[in-house]
Amino acid sequence: MNDTPGWASPGSAPSDGQEAGVPRPSEPIDGSGPAEKWSSMQPPAGQWSPPSTGNGPGAPPPAPGWGGRPQTVGWGQPPAAAKPGVIPLRPLGVGEILDGAVSTMRAHWRTVLGITLTVSVIAQVAIILVQRYLLPEPASVDPNATGTEALRQAADSMQSSLIYSAPSTLVTLIATLFTTSMLTVVISRSVVGRSVTLSEAWAEARPRLLQLLGLTLVLTLMTAAIMAVGVLPGVLIGSAAGVALALLGFLAATAVIVWLMVRFCLASPALMLERQSITASMRRSAKLVRGAWWRTFGILLLTWLLTLIVTLIIAIPFGLIAIIMDGHGMGAFLTGQPTDFGWPFLIISGIGEVIISTITYPLSAGVMALLYVDQRIRREALDLELARAAGLPGYDTRS
Repeated sequence: MNDTPGWASPGSAPSDGQEAGVPRPSEPIDGSGPAEKWSSMQPPAGQWSPPSTGNGPGAPPPAPGWGGRPQTVGWGQPPAAAKPGVIPLRPLGVGEILDGAVSTMRAHWRTVLGITLTVSVIAQVAIILVQRYLLPEPASVDPNATGTEALRQAADSMQSSLIYSAPSTLVTLIATLFTTSMLTVVISRSVVGRSVTLSEAWAEARPRLLQLLGLTLVLTLMTAAIMAVGVLPGVLIGSAAGVALALLGFLAATAVIVWLMVRFCLASPALMLERQSITASMRRSAKLVRGAWWRTFGILLLTWLLTLIVTLIIAIPFGLIAIIMDGHGMGAFLTGQPTDFGWPFLIISGIGEVIISTITYPLSAGVMALLYVDQRIRREALDLELARAAGLPGYDTRS
């Protein structure tokens, strides 16, 4: 497996010793590689010309900008960038990253909808069947209990909640792996203006699924270990001082986890698009995020807020309709008793979850993949390689 970074040719999976259809970018020049390796073939260099207010016979011609497009004449005007696909081939703003994710959903809606809807329906059916037939009844809590009995019931309720949510969490994790891997392929092609079918996306993503699962497990175990180190000492003490220590440990562990998750957030697209190993993709992510942690954190936070808003807009009405349609569950919900919802609640709420997943999966995967592309454009001139892959005029297609 090649360890050198590159942009995998959409629709192909180069093996060791074979060149991809798209030229591989050079080493980054952000201090980790020699400057003389900056992209072997540059587009035609433009001549600088002073700003002009007219287009008369004496006015100088405009100089070509990114992608061979004419540069706007005038002070402070950025060069026009080529846009063969859903994003312009230049460093992206926050709005352009979000717009690129949404544009991919619109431009390739058949493939995106086929991926997300299929995976979401299968996942929700599995969750509903597990919740209905395999999980035990949730533990009841006496609101009048006090002292030791109240603590025991609270512990039993927490344990029951963890057991009840574990299968759905596992199914959701697996569904996210499938959608992320396939949608990353779709987005990588949409950047250079190419389409991809559902079968092509699956064929290209399938060889990377096990490694993507391994990466997810590594990050999950890392998170669990950090949280355990932060919380367990206070829990073992058990007194009021132990509670305070556990709270401080929880806050410290959360800060460390957030820092690490942002640092490794680009590992998944690096693994998919560069054919990197788990450890190599984590190193690539840390390298790309270095110096841009706060910007990356802000974009991820904004994406999370948008996802949360979409989730609430859809989940609240579907949840209310599901409770109303389930008479027994409605009565238990109003009296504060343990709810035992029936099929109407599970089916209606499941439909709402399918709609939520169909919308939020492409948004999250799109933002992550375009963040990766943006950072590589900023650090490694990936825009030149993408322009060549798109076949834009003025770019040599030789490797």
